[in-house]
Amino acid sequence: MREPSATAEPQLPPLLVALFRGVVYQEETPGPWHDLLRLESQVRDQVALFGLELMLYESEGYAFLRQRPRQEDEAELPRLIPRRPLGYAVSLLLALLRKKLAEHDAGGGEARLVLERDQIVELLRLFLPETVNEARLVDRADAHIGKVVELGFLRRLKGDPARFEVRRILAAFVDAQWLADFDARLAEYHAHAGQGSSASGDD
Repeated sequence: MREPSATAEPQLPPLLVALFRGVVYQEETPGPWHDLLRLESQVRDQVALFGLELMLYESEGYAFLRQRPRQEDEAELPRLIPRRPLGYAVSLLLALLRKKLAEHDAGGGEARLVLERDQIVELLRLFLPETVNEARLVDRADAHIGKVVELGFLRRLKGDPARFEVRRILAAFVDAQWLADFDARLAEYHAHAGQGSSASGDD
């Protein structure tokens, strides 16, 4: 049974604004989250008018909007949710983190996956172009980690900026089919790294 909101009667406009701004998390914004559970059907109806759909993962505690695939009999609408082109290294890091999350879930341990910064650097090391300058390699890795934090797939732990939680919303963006092709993708990444393309590595 869904937990009722402890606030006053939920209001739809502020909730829609929150969703248009980004992801709504149960942990971070419990008020809007409970309002969303109460107004879910209304939210779905409203965002559908803009060619969007609500992606609600109640058990995981997050929700967001995404562009709905256009049906054959529908007029094409301008995109409200922009696509974000990602460079080689950031795409690689997302793939590696998604694989770690799947392995963590399969192990049945703690609910949260927390990684040290050095662990993430080591994940990337095999695939980044080789360099004799260790400090530069680490700087690049830190830049890629920062980008993934900015995208919302990693979160720095309070009081310990060298540790990161892998946010479960990553699973919604890197799906099971994508993960099934992971080995083939890694072969592509190995080939890319072997080219020693510093320009791509800085993406």
